[in-house]
Amino acid sequence: MKPTPLEKFQYLSILRHSDVHLFYRLLAENIKDLTPLIYTPTVGEACQKWHEIYTQPEGMYISYSDRGNLHSILANWPHNVEITVVTDGSRILGLGDLGVGGMGIPIGKLALYTACAGIRPDATLPLTVDLGTNNQKLREDPLYQGSRREKITADEEREFLDELMAALTERWPGIVIQFEDWKNPFPSLERYKDTYTMFNDDIQGTGAVILGGFIKAVKESGIPVKDHKAVFLGAGSAGVGVAKQLVEFFMNEGLTEDEARRKFWLVDSRGLVTNDRGDKLAEHKIYFSRDDNNGKQVQSLKRLIEWVEPTILMGLSTIGGAFTPDILQTMAKINKHPVIFPLSNPSSKSECTFQEAVDNTEGRCLFASGSPFPSLVHDGKLLTPGQGTFEFDFHKE
Repeated sequence: MKPTPLEKFQYLSILRHSDVHLFYRLLAENIKDLTPLIYTPTVGEACQKWHEIYTQPEGMYISYSDRGNLHSILANWPHNVEITVVTDGSRILGLGDLGVGGMGIPIGKLALYTACAGIRPDATLPLTVDLGTNNQKLREDPLYQGSRREKITADEEREFLDELMAALTERWPGIVIQFEDWKNPFPSLERYKDTYTMFNDDIQGTGAVILGGFIKAVKESGIPVKDHKAVFLGAGSAGVGVAKQLVEFFMNEGLTEDEARRKFWLVDSRGLVTNDRGDKLAEHKIYFSRDDNNGKQVQSLKRLIEWVEPTILMGLSTIGGAFTPDILQTMAKINKHPVIFPLSNPSSKSECTFQEAVDNTEGRCLFASGSPFPSLVHDGKLLTPGQGTFEFDFHKE
């Protein structure tokens, strides 16, 4: 009776709140059908409209104004928590800064952990920290539930997170702390990875899952590992995180770190990431910045592909349709089996569709996407687990 995905999302949210056992029985037995409703792509619209569709409290919200009292606030949570997913809502999927509306991501992610991994629901804690938002439209919306202040500074965020990480671990020793959808996730990962049981899903989780698909694609391509070259459209935290995971794969296959690093050409909104581009590169991009462009300032993706002749085209740009028919056809001219991975989420932000990739590569591409539950596709055919491969879920851009 619910005609839209968002109404189905709301119905399932109420069911989870009112009858948790029935909700997870339903989800576990219909995981493939219901995942798109409780997570991507529907959760993206839900986060955008969070302040309009809010029905009942789930998870915990902590504000920057609560600093100094985080331990006592966490003490109020009645359950023994084993894992928390924490976001500040500053970069939700490919939708930008949604402030406290980002709570849909921790709730949905942890619901999948219960359905797929059997983690007890009351051992999970969806956590959203309200550190302000730079989304002016949200701040001016009378229904917005978060604080109406601009995002705090990097120094203020670091001090707040120092307190939060200590408080979470003191309250629940051994808790797994998963960071999700932060605009700049690198500082916290570097700061806490050796001290707390934590990880950043956008960098490490996404990278690891894509690596699984990448390894299979490289084997199917028939090209030696050392001869592969990758162009990445998108040089944000997800793009760089994925590329770094793939560097480790190349090194594991016998390349030096420098040889592996130079297998990647990253493109951002200003073109190819190079040392001589004239702008100050974000710190996380420097590792992959090129010094062999011979003064070329390549800003056209097609021209870059013609110059580099890559075997792999990755999309983590959140630019819907960026892999045009012309670009896909160029990849097919260069390669017998081009590896095409449009990984951006939600579906509207995907660089190309499966059908577009197949149609413009004569069905020869090796394809995997950021849509829920894709499978590896070879020669236009879906490879199922029974055919010696596996299904995998690319959940982030």
